[in-house]
Amino acid sequence: MNRPDRIEGKLREHLGATHVEVIDESHLHAGHVGAQSGGGHFRVTVVSDRFEGLSTLQSQRLVFQALAEEMQTEIHALSMSTFTVNEWSAR
Repeated sequence: MNRPDRIEGKLREHLGATHVEVIDESHLHAGHVGAQSGGGHFRVTVVSDRFEGLSTLQSQRLVFQALAEEMQTEIHALSMSTFTVNEWSAR
């Protein structure tokens, strides 16, 4: 299983996410110091009812908690957008 698939699986499992999109942007950062150690750069969109009533910062903290292990090894940089199911449906 590749890194984006593992990231998606963790987010679905830990956050009950109904929609997850993972984009590997590592190729845009070739030669970057963080990329040299093998850590990738990723952009994620996560839709979960667990974000209901939370601030953006609180929602992002849940994502970081779900990916804590990967943040130590496989992810150097993570950009994210978080939405509740209602927010996502309204888009």
